[in-house]
This record gives sequence, structure tokens and C-alpha cells, in this order.
Amino acid sequence: MFGGTGIFIHGAMYAILTEQSMFLRGGDTLDGRLASLGCEKFKHIKRSTTAIVNYYDITHWFHQDRALCDEIIRESIRLSTEEKAHKTSSQGKRLRDLPNMRLTLERMVKKAGIPDVSSFVSLGAAEVYRKVRHSHGKDIDLKLLWMFAGAIEGCHWTLLEEERKQHLLQSLE
Repeated sequence: MFGGTGIFIHGAMYAILTEQSMFLRGGDTLDGRLASLGCEKFKHIKRSTTAIVNYYDITHWFHQDRALCDEIIRESIRLSTEEKAHKTSSQGKRLRDLPNMRLTLERMVKKAGIPDVSSFVSLGAAEVYRKVRHSHGKDIDLKLLWMFAGAIEGCHWTLLEEERKQHLLQSLE
């Protein structure tokens, strides 16, 4: 990955090792601290582009001050695992992460005034469909209603039972 080896704890990546250097993931106030220590960000050059990621070269500090290095590694691990936990929780989920949803549908839903997954779920498929139809015009395909219901129920829209579809149609009236 990025020309190095990713180091993970509890599914969260917090470091990149290359043959010459050790890079530590920043985040929150750790970014400023690493920058003030003179740690440069990791740059991955691929063909005609350069990707600069939020990992800082701590090699110097690894060799010069193990106590400081251990402290910032612990902080990086804490930040990385917290972010991973948040991303996998319901608060960290995006609309496009739900079944049947994709970026274009997420944008439609947000344009209709529904900002997040919890609002989407609490409103329910019929109300979300109404709001999207109001903001995007009456020519919205009815299949979108099934897609929203499937997203809320955690299944592909084609697996919705006919009885459920009829109930959704009635709730639109």
C-alpha cells in the first residue's frame, strides 16, 4: 500500500513502514504536534500524481527519543481506533453506505433536506420518497420508493414482499 506496509490495530491503520522510514497517522491535535516536531507528511508518487496523506515521518524521533515516540504512537493508535469505531457505527454511516443507495441517491436525498442516516430511517421510506419527489419533480420513478424501503430494512429492493410494497403505496396516498 502506498509503497509501504500498513500497520493495523483492531482494524484501524495507524502507521506505514517503508524500507527507510516509519510514518505515523495524525489526526485532531496530533497533526499540529507532529508538524511542530518537524515530521514531514508521507508522499506517494504514482505516475503523474503525488498523493500526500495524513501520515508523518517519525523515524528521527524513533531513534532519538523513544519515550516521546511511544507517547505519540499511543495517541495515534487512540485516534485511529476511535475514528474506525465512529465510521463503523451508525453515526459514521453515510446514506450511500446503505443497501440500494449510491452517491447520486445520497445527493438527491440530501437536496430534499434529509441530512443523514438517522433522519432517513426515522422519516421512513414513504416520507423520504415524498420529499425527494417534491424537490426533484413528480417524474421520480416509483422504484426509488422500493429502494428507500430496502435501504431502511437492510435488503435489496427486489427482495421486498408485495404486501410491503402495497403498504408503502397506501402510505403515499
